[in-house]
Amino acid sequence: MALKQVSSNKCFEGFQKVFEHDSAELKCKMKFGIYLPPKAETGKCPVLYWLSGLTCTEQNFITKAGFQQAAAEHGLIVVAPDTSPRGCNIEGEDESWDFGTGAGFYVDATEDPWKTNYRMYSYIKDELPKLINANFPTDPERMSIFGHSMGGHGALILALKNPGKYKSVSAFAPICNPIQCQWGKKALGGYLGPDTSKWEAYDATQLVKSYSGSRLDILIDQGKEDQFLSAGQLLPDNFIAACTERKIPVVFRLQQGYDHSYFFIASFINDHIKHHAKYLNA
Repeated sequence: MALKQVSSNKCFEGFQKVFEHDSAELKCKMKFGIYLPPKAETGKCPVLYWLSGLTCTEQNFITKAGFQQAAAEHGLIVVAPDTSPRGCNIEGEDESWDFGTGAGFYVDATEDPWKTNYRMYSYIKDELPKLINANFPTDPERMSIFGHSMGGHGALILALKNPGKYKSVSAFAPICNPIQCQWGKKALGGYLGPDTSKWEAYDATQLVKSYSGSRLDILIDQGKEDQFLSAGQLLPDNFIAACTERKIPVVFRLQQGYDHSYFFIASFINDHIKHHAKYLNA
């Protein structure tokens, strides 16, 4: 699969790059950001995948989160893909901000007209790591995942559905229980159809109830003034309760005064990079 470099900027002695490629899974051109720390010039590095939230592209995280200095210090390659297929000419794909373009929800759609292109789950799980490992100095055995909002949901379900694949997982303000919130009902109903039992395969709170894989230490930061927390879109309490019941370790930090924005992410990103480095560099 040919990669085309879109941009490259030196950053903390490493490079923040953006590439484009033709995705076999999504049947369209896709972009991803990749930060290559200075260590990548001399050896293989672990990879940390970031999944962004609704309306985002690969740009939001790489320009707003300020993660590069910590990634350089810990020798981590950080990959930030787009959040959905683009320009597939599907009727209705651009009609709303929380469904279709920019809102792939990290599921494999089973309903027409979405099922041909909207396969973000398989793209993140299989196609993208293969592409990254084939083209960059990675250690394929050392991989972790984190994300924000819809991407926090994506990170949690990928870690829970694939025990042992990721060394660690963390999230900022994740959509924890999508089968119970409006965003989730709209997206899962549209992509997966009306049978709600199929939605459970993409719900972190449901998945944790039957998780029996290797130990997973989960870190979640949530802003207390997050407008989507008070609107009942995120429902972290349901996830925490399910983790507690199953004795799955989760550190949940409710951060006073913080909202849902990238200012919140930038404030705690170093803690998350450190959390992952502990497992990736062990």
